[in-house]
Formats: sequence, C-alpha cells, structure tokens
Amino acid sequence: MPQLFLARFKARWFFWLCMVLIVVGLPVGCAALQHKERELVFMIEPGTASWYHGIPADVQELELKAPSFGVSQNIHAWWWLAEKKDAPAILYLHGSRWNLTGQFFRIEQLHALGFSVLAIDYRGFGESKGQLPSEASVYEDARIAWERLKQLQPDPRKRLIYGHSLGGAVAVDLAAELGRDAQKGDEPIQARGLIVESTFTNLADVASSVASTRTSLPVRWLVSQKFDSIDKIAEIHMPVLIVHGSADQFVSPRFSEELFQAAQEPKNLLMVPGGNHNNSMNLGKQAYGRAIQALLDAKAPAVHASNDAEAPGKQAG
Repeated sequence: MPQLFLARFKARWFFWLCMVLIVVGLPVGCAALQHKERELVFMIEPGTASWYHGIPADVQELELKAPSFGVSQNIHAWWWLAEKKDAPAILYLHGSRWNLTGQFFRIEQLHALGFSVLAIDYRGFGESKGQLPSEASVYEDARIAWERLKQLQPDPRKRLIYGHSLGGAVAVDLAAELGRDAQKGDEPIQARGLIVESTFTNLADVASSVASTRTSLPVRWLVSQKFDSIDKIAEIHMPVLIVHGSADQFVSPRFSEELFQAAQEPKNLLMVPGGNHNNSMNLGKQAYGRAIQALLDAKAPAVHASNDAEAPGKQAG
C-alpha cells in the first residue's frame, strides 16, 4: 500500500464530519448543512492518484448513461475482462475520497484472482460528470452499473457485488434490493454473492464512535446521509462475505462483526490479522481467495415468497 495513500487518509473524514455537524448545529433539513455534510462524507480528491501509473491496454473504458442524465452527467467505468472469457464478474463499488485511479491496486488484485471486473466512478468522481454525490445518487449509480454488468455477464450465477468502505454500504443497498425483488417472486436472485470490506453498520454509528471521546452531543441525529447497512443486510438472499482488517484504525472491525451477526446464512466473516483499512486483500491474499471461492461454492437460499413451503429443498440462482 503506498504510504501516501495512508498518510492522506489520516485526515479522518468521519471526525471532520462530526465536528462540522456539532459546530454548525443547524437542523438536518438545512440545505447548506446537508451540502457540507456530503462534501465531508465523500471527500472527493480531484485528479489522478499519485501512485497510479495507468491501466493495461486490455481494460475497456465505458460511459454509462441513464435517460435522466441528459448531456451533463455520466458514469465513467472500467471493464477488465478476465483471461477466462466466461469467468465470474464483479461489480466494484469504491468508497469515499479516491476515484478509480486510486482504486486500481485493489481492482488489479481482484482481476489477478481470475475475475472480470466492472468498476465505476460515481457521478462527481474522476471522469464521471455530475454534481456533488449524495447517498441517493450513488445508490442510483450502482443500479445503473448493475444493469450493464448483467449484459457483460449474462449468467446470474457468475455475478458478484463488491464494496469497499463506504462502497460497502452501496453494495449492501444494491444486494438488498435484488433480494427484495427475488422475494417478491418477480425473478430469481440476480447475483451469486456479496463481498464487503472495511465497511460499517451505518454512518451514524461511525460518526458517534468518533465523536464519543470529544462530545456528549447526539451526533447520530444530525447525520442525514444514513448508509444504513445494518437494517438492510438481513434482506440479502445470497451468500455474503464480510472482510475487515483487525488493525483498521479508521473503521472499527466491530462494525463488520455486527453486520455478520445480522446477516443471513450462508455467510462468512474474514478478519485479516494486522490488516488496516486498505491492505486486507493483499495481506490476507490466500485466505481472501479461499473465502471468495467458498462464497461461490455456497448454496444460495431460496427466496421466493410464493414458494416458501418449498424453501428447504430449493436453491435460488
């Protein structure tokens, strides 16, 4: 992990988010406060990460659109096909601060494990045009990217959702929506599994944890960007892998433990000894690879509400 990456991350965006909410002390409904909150949640770094040295020639750059975007918005994406043409494909959803150029080292590691990867920058990040992101807009971007992944990898049994840090909350939201769709009986589950790394229960929990040593004010009630994974993860009807570094100083490993307890089977919690917020995939490479393979091998639960009586003997997806 580049030292610059870790040094710059020490700005502790959760801390500054808490401090602004406390000092300003305005109602959550105030547009100015919400805008400042979003700036501090996403902490967008413009330009190219200093440790980025370009993408391989076989990475295809895509521009994803929705009818509502018009000409002023787009989602910039990378599609990196695995050597095995029909390999499982991962939708990669990054966290705050860094655009795709700052994420390439992790995308490269997933590709090295044999996966095709579709990675996106949310609108407002990198080469994706748009206004300052919000919780709602990044959820929408993930859904648009998912529709493209379905075209790139038509087999639902070979589609995975991956989210790192704040992207873990985006990934949980998407997976929960797919679970709800399947439970309604509208369609089979459309993904093989969910992987989240270095993520949290909800933004209010993290903000409260950071602020608890500095103030007794009810910080959680001032947070308007919820990213509430703990209330959604039980709606995910696919195998779940939760990964966290035991030495993560930015997002406590206990949040992943709480998510694991709330998730349905089949599920797995991989705690990487000595791993920090960014290096668990590299540090725990072998265990990480085995955990993903176990996810792919796991039997997905039956989810169709109309077929509840048949659930014990039925597999979905």
